Amino acid sequence: MGAPLSSWPWENFGIFKYVLYGPIVGKVLYEILNEEPSYSNLSWWCIHLLVLCGLRTLLHVFWSSYSNMLFLTRNRRILQQGVDFKQIDKEWDWDNFLILQTLVATLVSYIFPFLQHLPLWNVKGIIVAMILHVGVSEPLYYWVHKKFHGDYLFKNYHSLHHSSPVPTPLTAGNATFLEHLILMAVIGIPIFGASMMGYGSGSLVYGYVLIFDFLRCLGHCNVEIIPHKLFKAFPFLRYVIHTPTYHNLHHTEKDTNFCLFMPLFDALGNTLNKNSWTLHETLSSGSGNGATVPRFVFLAHMVDISSCMHVPFVLRSASSFAYTTRLFFIPCLPVTFLVVMAMWLWSKTFLLSFYYLRGRLHQTWVVPRCGFQYFLPFATDGINKQIEQAILRADKMGVKVISLAALNKNESLNGGGKLFVDKHPNLKVRVVHGNTLTAAVILNEIPQDVEEVFLTGATSKLGRAIALYLCQKKVRVLMLTISTDRFQKIQKEAPLEYQSYLVQVTKYQAAQNCKAWIVGKWITPREQSWAPSGTHFHQFVVPPILSFRRDCTYGDLAAMRLPEDVEGLGCCEYTMDRGVVHACHAGGVVHSLEGWTHHEVGALDVNRIDLVWEAALKHGLRPVSSSPHTKTD
Repeated sequence: MGAPLSSWPWENFGIFKYVLYGPIVGKVLYEILNEEPSYSNLSWWCIHLLVLCGLRTLLHVFWSSYSNMLFLTRNRRILQQGVDFKQIDKEWDWDNFLILQTLVATLVSYIFPFLQHLPLWNVKGIIVAMILHVGVSEPLYYWVHKKFHGDYLFKNYHSLHHSSPVPTPLTAGNATFLEHLILMAVIGIPIFGASMMGYGSGSLVYGYVLIFDFLRCLGHCNVEIIPHKLFKAFPFLRYVIHTPTYHNLHHTEKDTNFCLFMPLFDALGNTLNKNSWTLHETLSSGSGNGATVPRFVFLAHMVDISSCMHVPFVLRSASSFAYTTRLFFIPCLPVTFLVVMAMWLWSKTFLLSFYYLRGRLHQTWVVPRCGFQYFLPFATDGINKQIEQAILRADKMGVKVISLAALNKNESLNGGGKLFVDKHPNLKVRVVHGNTLTAAVILNEIPQDVEEVFLTGATSKLGRAIALYLCQKKVRVLMLTISTDRFQKIQKEAPLEYQSYLVQVTKYQAAQNCKAWIVGKWITPREQSWAPSGTHFHQFVVPPILSFRRDCTYGDLAAMRLPEDVEGLGCCEYTMDRGVVHACHAGGVVHSLEGWTHHEVGALDVNRIDLVWEAALKHGLRPVSSSPHTKTD
């Protein structure tokens, strides 16, 4: 049992907590269907409360999106830690207070009918509300907030709010039931007081509540956006409005900066942090955090239009789980398509996310191109230019390793990155395609007792390496290719005594008795139909093939779980689970951790597969297998 009023009454409802809006929605629908709702009845007031709740939700989501736009905010971030999965889960029910305040406001409007007859506008009401806010709400909040930092109240109530290592706009709503009851009173005093005096209005309700939420989100956004020049020009404003830096200091040094929005009360109470103004000037100028150089960069790309929305600055909650098509994304597809087209014309490679591994900063950059664009002949030069500029930028910054994602290292596009290394022979940053570890992950999934495999995409870099590795394990490899020259070239690379284990086939029918398929080229459901029942499809093709056969099993793309000491990781990489990254990403991580000084581009060195695999395991990376024949993560 926790402390009284520390937990929410609907804590265990899950998504069904939104059913609590049901009576309000029902009241509105009933009167709409049975009689025309007028401005003077309860249903009209209920409509306003529901609209206001929706606007408040959007306000918090938009603030959260902005704070996660690292390409805009990276140099003005206050705390440099990342928001990890643990914090995201802890703040999952941040909107509980919206349900509470909507229900209570409905009840209050029922008890006090005069609230249902407020005019649209009343200037006197705004003045009265401002007086009540400054004279009652601000000092009341300041006093209560200080009390909540006492031992008992902090331990049993306020510690939840401070448990988020990095303040975010959604952290503003993450507090206990008792705290939000008090905060509701703080919000309600100016509105109810002005209304009791006969000066209330609809615009006052909307304006005050939305400005209140706006300032709360501002204080928790972890990005300094208020220019210090404003305070230099008008020094008194320092005591009128708090800044994100000001409130962040409260989260890091808990015995200072207790005010709601006005530092004046901290100054009067002698609790104003002495570093508030100097730190604000440093961060607002963009000079506070710009010197952090990543050790490793993963250069990713967009896969398709739908998955473009699977990023933290769209919905943090959705990006914290593996990508899947979500119904509420579908109406957004036309807008997303227009954004993707605009990025094609104007955008450059941008920073998407980051995490820390053993004290070293790792970042993910994104080339603003979608998967289908990589297969347009006229787009090739533009894509290579984007990748080249990213590599040169990383080199100039002092990045040690940059790893290329699947399509960014396409053999037909740039020879697995070889194009850039040849063009810029003096690169200090090490360009890595990650195919060696990708091959190692796939090969690790192949059961040891397998005697024959069917391989599509057999003459690609990965296909070639897999075929040469398996044949030396005396596994018969059916290599699907119509190019006899390319097949023979690969076959001659194998030691003479193993060349007979490589067999060229030109049709899928040749694999109708083989239950181990390694898919490196997209195959249709018709082509899959030649696989015998019980086949497992290992794959290294992007996008993954369709799971058409119910009597077969399908592997995911080659992936590895990052070491347990990773910090600040809060978004999933495409279809990967939490903490799991594609093998090409993991390959770059291993390259960085090992401190290897060579590029890994062009052809894949089969002799290094076991070496890279052992290095990955040594550093705590673990395979994530989807094969029914191997032990899963």
